[in-house]
Amino acid sequence: MQNKIRNFSIIAHIDHGKSTLADRLIQECGAITEREMSSQVMDTMDIEKERGITIKAQSVRLKYEKDGEIYTLNLIDTPGHVDFSYEVSRSLASSEGALLIVDASQGVEAQTIANVYIALDNDLELIPVINKIDLPAADPDRVKEEIETTIGLDCTDSIETSAKAGIGIKELLDTIVDRIPAPAGDEKAPTKALIYDSWFDSYLGSLALVRVFDGEIKKGQEVLVMGTKNKHEVLSLTYPHPIKAVPTKSIKTGEIGIVSLGLKTVGDLQVGDTITDAKNPTKNQIDGFEEAKSFVFAGIYPIETDKFEDLRDALDKLRLNDASLTYEPETSTALGFGFRVGFLGMLHMEVIKERLEREFNLDLIATAPTVIYKVIKTDGEEIEIHNPSELPPVNEMDKILEPYVKATILTPTEFLGNIITLVNDKRGIQTKMDYITPERVLLEYDIPMNEIVMDFYDKLKSVSKGYASFDYDQSGYREGDLVKLDIRVAGEVVDALSIIVPNSKALSKGREFVKAMKELVPRQLFEVAIQASIGNKVISRETVKSMGKNVTAKCYGGDITRKRKLLEKQKAGKKRMKAIGKVQLPQEAFLTVLKID
Repeated sequence: MQNKIRNFSIIAHIDHGKSTLADRLIQECGAITEREMSSQVMDTMDIEKERGITIKAQSVRLKYEKDGEIYTLNLIDTPGHVDFSYEVSRSLASSEGALLIVDASQGVEAQTIANVYIALDNDLELIPVINKIDLPAADPDRVKEEIETTIGLDCTDSIETSAKAGIGIKELLDTIVDRIPAPAGDEKAPTKALIYDSWFDSYLGSLALVRVFDGEIKKGQEVLVMGTKNKHEVLSLTYPHPIKAVPTKSIKTGEIGIVSLGLKTVGDLQVGDTITDAKNPTKNQIDGFEEAKSFVFAGIYPIETDKFEDLRDALDKLRLNDASLTYEPETSTALGFGFRVGFLGMLHMEVIKERLEREFNLDLIATAPTVIYKVIKTDGEEIEIHNPSELPPVNEMDKILEPYVKATILTPTEFLGNIITLVNDKRGIQTKMDYITPERVLLEYDIPMNEIVMDFYDKLKSVSKGYASFDYDQSGYREGDLVKLDIRVAGEVVDALSIIVPNSKALSKGREFVKAMKELVPRQLFEVAIQASIGNKVISRETVKSMGKNVTAKCYGGDITRKRKLLEKQKAGKKRMKAIGKVQLPQEAFLTVLKID
């Protein structure tokens, strides 16, 4: 029955106990036995369990009894990190309510605020949950005050819990039933369902996790995927479960379920798309569908050049489970054959690289991450630049536009000076500064995205001793005074080391770069010049001294002219070697670009 269904999500900052709370809710409802239980039962990847983060949104259907009535609770566990906010938005669009989890010791964080705004955009019933109340540093009253001040959410009826100790779980389930509304929707209307997640199964093909808004989806029904305009037959339907999916013949209005259409690629089932009946389609697609856009690009190359095909196969297989991953082949004179890969953000890049190395046993090297620049050429044409090597000559460029982000930083006041210095150094423009409490400050900045893709998050954690939290959102393009910085080794430009930098920082970055490279380039039998250049103008240079070889060691005695003749011969040989010599660069050289500030 539709009025006995409750669809809700859990939103929180990283490490505020979201997955642990989901475990307790599943246990309390008796969905899995004590023997089947494991920590973070809804996180299916090893990386998720090791890092303690949720990467893929997961769902589970629970049964809960209250006042003699059986209720169906559909729990959607969402990722907390900004890189996966696209999945968060689709998951929240599938719910009527959300649990806002806040750590009783840490308080409101940047990503808490970002995800709350997505929930408010979807008109969800928000239930504040103060978690980890059993910690010695817990201060629930202070945290409630922070929520009311920062978010404007009334915390009079908030629930205090400890997911680890199992405190307040039953009270929370009762509140979910009482406060979250039952799903609306017309059972007799044409089928209308939102795909809010999709993945690939080796036996069943591509699977779509859907929320049915109108009508129902039946086994054997011919459905239309509105984004791709393709028609498919429904082969099987199941309800999601952490251990084993439960088969069903239909998924009715207000319910969530897994649809198998026997498709071979996950790209045919994009998150945010609408499924409807092929013979009697709904008139309007569910709003908000857009393909996930890549914001950060990096070259990924196999260290062993003969592993190129293995890398291609590995990327093909990973894309089956991650439709947001984009890639195309590219070649580099320094690194050989590889791929230019697009990511949602830096965490997404780290996770993908780690999965490629672990799951497919590959040794990889990644070039410096870059963002998408736009170039307005002198003839008025606008082009997108994914790689510094794609920049046209300076005389053909009118202006370069770079992407900006709106950054939200929450920090204790004692670290405010350090953080303002850091953000100013990253060319940030302050737009807001609010004291939430006398001890905590909310900062908002417009920052060029290029400045945050390298090591901004690490530096922020360092200057704030780990207490500051950070979240960002795309905010469009602005004109920038940018140049392409090339690194030349023995006179040749190493394309994989080229970066786009602000003109004001080019000289200092170039000096740092060549100094770091000098320590890494192995000594040869000839001198090697390492230069940083902008166009044809060299702005910095270091020289790797040649290895000495004692050619006169075989001369025992005799006239000095014999030794001089051998030294002259060596000198001429070195000159010739310099002209035709090739320098082998170690892997570490390509990582220095990630470390220079």
